[in-house]
Amino acid sequence: MLKKYPKVSIIIPVYNAVNTLPTCLDALRAQSYPVLEFIFINDCSTDASVQLLDAFAADYLEEGELDVKVLHHTKNQGVAVARNTGLNAATGDFLYYVDADDSLVPDTITLAVENAEKTEADIVGFNWFLTFDKNERKMNQPAFNTPWDALEKMMQGTMRWNLWLFLVRRSLYENNQIRFTPNMNMGEDLLVMVKLFGVAEKVAYIDEVLYRYRQSNSASLTKTYSIDHIQQVTANVKEVEAFLIDSPYATKLGNLIAYLKLNIKLPLLISDQTSQYKRWLNWFPEANAFTMENKSLPWRTRILQFAAVKKQFWLLKLYYYFVIRLVYGVIYR
Repeated sequence: MLKKYPKVSIIIPVYNAVNTLPTCLDALRAQSYPVLEFIFINDCSTDASVQLLDAFAADYLEEGELDVKVLHHTKNQGVAVARNTGLNAATGDFLYYVDADDSLVPDTITLAVENAEKTEADIVGFNWFLTFDKNERKMNQPAFNTPWDALEKMMQGTMRWNLWLFLVRRSLYENNQIRFTPNMNMGEDLLVMVKLFGVAEKVAYIDEVLYRYRQSNSASLTKTYSIDHIQQVTANVKEVEAFLIDSPYATKLGNLIAYLKLNIKLPLLISDQTSQYKRWLNWFPEANAFTMENKSLPWRTRILQFAAVKKQFWLLKLYYYFVIRLVYGVIYR
């Protein structure tokens, strides 16, 4: 009797990704898992991305594979709406997201589904590569055994919440009406993953490196948030806070919401701009009193945050030029 494989829907939002999309498509084409549904959402691209998607779909049609959907937005609506479009079109038993800038290893879906089936997990997490032009570095997620374990680690800042780090049962979305908030395109992955872990019953982690997150160069390690981006992240964090306070885990939260807020705004300190430091001070100011409390973080991270509270901006600049520009600049060249 032939084995029945669960279907996996892979959702890929695409917007003007012609330079990176070929590598992404090659990685999708190389997947060893036999039952896949590729859902591409063209968010009104103005480059040749659409032609690449159409060619990819045509290849699968020629091979008799019918589960390739290329959906089109008539105007650019952002990644949150694009992901909702993909979710609404998905028919798989499991959902997975891939960014058009990135790629994954050939056995990603196979290993994740095998683990989910074996453990009956609603969510399966794994590790990734931070990939640069000439080299890459293995990045490890901490192991987690329960939904709360994962939520706690995310708020402590030791575990990432990127969508591409998790395979999720589609029923978790549908049974709990979980969707992305339209126009809230920064921090949208945090909100959705917190909700998913908040309603999950069983979760699992596999110590395998299954995704390649692409960064163009070492300068990409630093981020500059615009006012609009900060407003979007703030809205998503407020919804996360409201969700957790109303969840069965409310009594366990303690200072974790403050730790999460400090973690969210930490990238503002990885800069040489005094304006960024001042923006850090005024963003979630209620969390500033907890800079030295989160013992899960390395001491240097806590010292950086403490220096920001004390307005010792010279120390932040020293860290930026010595560690980020010099050390990381050499490692990630």
